[in-house]
Amino acid sequence: MDRPLSFYSFFQVFRLSRFPNLLIIILTQYLAAIFLAGNQGPKLSTIGDINLFLIVSSTVVIAAAGYLINDYYDVKIDMLNKPSEVIVGHKLERRQVLIWHSIFNFSGILMGSLVSIWIGLLNLFAASLLWLYSNQLKRLPLLGNLSVALLTGLSLLVLVFYFQSNHQLILVYSFFAFGLTLVREVIKDMEDMKGDEAFGCKTVPILFGIRKTKWFLYILILSIAGSLYAFTHKIQIFSLSTYFMVLLLPSLHLFYKLIRADTKLHFKQLSQYCKWLMIGGILSMTLIR
Repeated sequence: MDRPLSFYSFFQVFRLSRFPNLLIIILTQYLAAIFLAGNQGPKLSTIGDINLFLIVSSTVVIAAAGYLINDYYDVKIDMLNKPSEVIVGHKLERRQVLIWHSIFNFSGILMGSLVSIWIGLLNLFAASLLWLYSNQLKRLPLLGNLSVALLTGLSLLVLVFYFQSNHQLILVYSFFAFGLTLVREVIKDMEDMKGDEAFGCKTVPILFGIRKTKWFLYILILSIAGSLYAFTHKIQIFSLSTYFMVLLLPSLHLFYKLIRADTKLHFKQLSQYCKWLMIGGILSMTLIR
């Protein structure tokens, strides 16, 4: 029998929604609003802005809905890749996952629309793309990776619709988030090859193998680093240029670890390393003057 919508089911939904990742979204959007988009006025007024709260909340609940529907469709694959972590169908009924997914998406689109019809439409696009990603795109080469990376970048660009300032700075960080997320998503595909291949997925490492996928990542990392340098040089913000130059050191370490990686554990560690690089980049917003 289905368990009722209770505290137990909500706790399982909380686990499925990847709360640490949601905290990163909250941190990213608030820091971007305070130090990039809304830095012309008092910082406390930006923090207390109800419309900013609605934008951040809408992004968070739509991201949570995306995690729910992803796990809904990936039950069989996850049983091979990470059987001890499977919640859908075991601790939470599949029907309940769909209910919470719908509630979160509706809430996110509504909150965004209260701020601006354009933000509401952007949230509708994000919710639709997350469903399409979970249902089809993630099983196709690179399309799924690009979808997640695009949505990560859009989580920053959405602030432009409200604040209408410092577009170039926000674009730099949006591109940084897009690029690093793309790298991380391909690495995660390398980590999950066993389960993905068993269920007919056509990810980049399955189609081209680990060696060629690594070469793709080498080129991608160098392209992202070069583009970031070009962007920061163009807008001529010394503190930002310096920070990204410093960030090259851990990026080179990522390069080194990627060369040596050849096991599922290694790729999992690389995925986590990319997340810490992302956090490091986000914190650099506090240095912008």
